[in-house]
Amino acid sequence: MCFFRKFFLLLTALCLLVSCMVSYKLNGASIDYNTVKTIMIDPFANRAAYQWAPMTAMFNESISDLYVRQTKLKQVKSNGDLVISGEITGYDQINKSISADGFSSMIELKMTVKVRFVNNTNHKDDFERSFSAAREYNSKQQLSSVQEELVQQMIDEINDQIFNATVANW
Repeated sequence: MCFFRKFFLLLTALCLLVSCMVSYKLNGASIDYNTVKTIMIDPFANRAAYQWAPMTAMFNESISDLYVRQTKLKQVKSNGDLVISGEITGYDQINKSISADGFSSMIELKMTVKVRFVNNTNHKDDFERSFSAAREYNSKQQLSSVQEELVQQMIDEINDQIFNATVANW
């Protein structure tokens, strides 16, 4: 009886281990590297009405780095199997809440990016849509003192959304 119990436990553990190995991916990307080998990421222009100069370079560097770190795709300047392009379309501040004295107490900073994605190996995956992220900060703080950190957080969130929509098939 003890042999069957040990055998059953071993078989159960083996099944769990195999099922986890089949579905587990380190980065969430689900790319068929036999057909998709290259990616072209066009630089995103900043077309937002409100401008902060470093944001464009921060965004472009961050999105490129994300695909380098999380995929085996070779980045090319033209004719990529996958093509990502777009522009930063919004960067706005909005008063979120009013304090008892009638002044703004929290401000929301919001960033929106329009993305065009083309999968030259399977055009049914193509799309054009917008992604956005927002962060709040206390109105007693100057935007210049929190801007870089908040913008980087929004860029990271938006790029994760773009990555998931393009190669992770979420």
